[in-house]
This record gives sequence, structure tokens and C-alpha cells, in this order.
Amino acid sequence: MDSPTFEIAYRPSTEAERFVEAPLVVANEETLRGYGNLVDAFDAQKIEIVRWPAQGWRPVDKNSGDQGGTTEGMFEFWWRDGALQATNEAVGDSYVFGWSDFPGKLAVRKNSPRERALIWRANYHPDGGQLFFPIDREPFIAPLALPGDDVTPDKFVAFWCDGTKGLYIHPNIWHAAVVPLADHARFRDRQGKVHARVSVDFVKEFGCFLAAPMRQPGGAEAKTR
Repeated sequence: MDSPTFEIAYRPSTEAERFVEAPLVVANEETLRGYGNLVDAFDAQKIEIVRWPAQGWRPVDKNSGDQGGTTEGMFEFWWRDGALQATNEAVGDSYVFGWSDFPGKLAVRKNSPRERALIWRANYHPDGGQLFFPIDREPFIAPLALPGDDVTPDKFVAFWCDGTKGLYIHPNIWHAAVVPLADHARFRDRQGKVHARVSVDFVKEFGCFLAAPMRQPGGAEAKTR
């Protein structure tokens, strides 16, 4: 299935020829502790909403600052000519998240097997958590890092999710969206409606991509069709 034509929200950074590969682990209750949790049913997961911070010593009133609520919609992903593209209906944005090879080499190697996703950017939401729930129940990879603005590529972990459950991540958790192993994937997305983003550009800041292995831990690489 081809992806639609869209205008992307951020111009990707592409000028790097090395990557830092995140360790690949199976997502479960133990490995996700501190990052989030797996979810059996979409409507069963409460989305954490963070109260706006106070500007001085006077606190924000308890009945204010956290009333933005949530928004939800389809988060759809496509692999096309080696690029991972996506649209998020919940916030009305479209993206290019990464590539299956260095962007400058895809013109001659675009049909090679997808061994890893080379991701140029990640972000976190200080206002609330986010839920990704796979509609087609197919495996995906979620690169995550714990809170802290001094994040570096080596602090990310690539969580392999088998697709039978959704993935919820806490506020302030660094994430690079998700990486589907299939050519096309659909997720139900629910997140804080304010939708603030704090971002890291791996290419500009560290001269590299963050690499997410595209395989089941202990298994073979995903193949293009």
C-alpha cells in the first residue's frame, strides 16, 4: 500500500553516515518499568495529564492547569522507498521519522532488506502520556529513553512489542514514535491535547542517527515485500 502525499511537520536532518544502535529488548512489565506499560484494551488505559508548572513560589491551583484533556485519532505508518512516513490524525501532523539506510544511499540500495530504522529525531511530551494501540496486531519497535534533557543516543532502548497489546508511555519519556516491521501499520493514538513537544535532533547534535533494530530479539531481520 502506498502512502499518501503529505506535507511534513519537520524537515528531516539527513547529513550523517554513522549510527548508534539501541539495544533490543522484549517489552514486558519488568523491562518497561519507568517507561510505561503494555495495554490490553485501548479504553482501559488512563492518560496521565501533567499540571502546568508554577512560574514562581506561588503554586498553581489544584483545580486548574491540567484541564486540557486528551485527543485521539489514527496514527498511520508507511515504509516507502526506504523512508518511514507517518500521519497522526490526533494532532494533525505528518512526518518522516527515518530510513532503512543512510538517505544518500537509498537511491541505489532502496530494495535492500530493512535491518534497522535510522531515526533522525525524538521527542517527549511534558504535558501528558501517550498510548499507541496496534489495530492490525502486528509487531513493532519502540525506541525509548528515560527523562532528562541531557539525553544522548546511547541512552535509548529499543523495545520489541509483539503487537498483541498496546504500548503506553509516561509523560517526559523520550520516544521516536514507533517503528513497524510491516510495510504499513495503523495505531489508535491517544495523548494529551495540549501536545507540547521537546525534541532532540540526533544528526545535528551528535552527527549520527539512532538505529532501531528491525527484528524480534533472537530472530531474523524484517524483509521488504
